[in-house]
Amino acid sequence: MSSGDTAEEIVDTGQAGDPLGQRLRSRRRELSLTLKEVADAAGLSVGFISQVERGLTVPSLSSLASIAGVLGSHVTTFLAQPEGKSPHTRHNERPVYAVDKAALSYERLSTTFPGSVLNSVIVHEPPGYRSEPIQHVGEEMFFVLQGAITIEVEHETTVLEAGDSIHFASTRRHSSWNHTAEPVTILHVCTMDVFGDNPQPNQEPGNRAGHLNTHK
Repeated sequence: MSSGDTAEEIVDTGQAGDPLGQRLRSRRRELSLTLKEVADAAGLSVGFISQVERGLTVPSLSSLASIAGVLGSHVTTFLAQPEGKSPHTRHNERPVYAVDKAALSYERLSTTFPGSVLNSVIVHEPPGYRSEPIQHVGEEMFFVLQGAITIEVEHETTVLEAGDSIHFASTRRHSSWNHTAEPVTILHVCTMDVFGDNPQPNQEPGNRAGHLNTHK
C-alpha cells in the first residue's frame, strides 16, 4: 500500500462503544491509579496521558500498547488489529489501519510463532506529525522507505532520508517527527508487543514488566 492512500482506504479497527480516551480513563480509575502512576510506568508524560484521556490527542501504536499494559490490559482491548496469521504479506493485500482514526496509519508485516519477539509495521506519517517521547524495555529500528524524518534519541537528533536507518535501545527516551511537507513511509521493527500476540494476563496493573518507571 502506498503512502498516497486516501482516508477511505484506511480500515477502521476501533472498538465499539465509548471513545478511546474515555475507555482508558475508566480503566485507570477502576484500578485507582493516578495519571502520574500510569505515565511513569508507561514511560510517557503526565500531560500526554491527560490529553489522550480527554480526546485531545491520539496515541501511537506503541504508546497505546504501553498504556494498556500498565492498565493490566492487552492492546487488543482498545484496538482491533489485523492478525498476523501468514509468514508473508502481499503489498496489495495488507489492510491499512489507524488508532482511533488518527492520521498516522500502519500496515502489519510480522507474524507470530512460539518464541517470536520481533514485531514490524510499515508506518505512514503525515506531514508535521510528531510522536510523543517514550521509553520502554527492548530495542527497535527505523528504516525510511520514502521521504525524510527526524529521530530524537535522548536529545540526540538524527535526520533520516530514504534508505537511511537507525537502531537503538528502547530504554532510551525517543520520538520521531516528520519535519517535511510530504508524507513519510517507514519500516519500523521492535521487540515491544504492539499487537498483543504474546499476552501476559498475570501482569500487575500499574507496574507492568517491560515498562520503565521514570520520573523525568
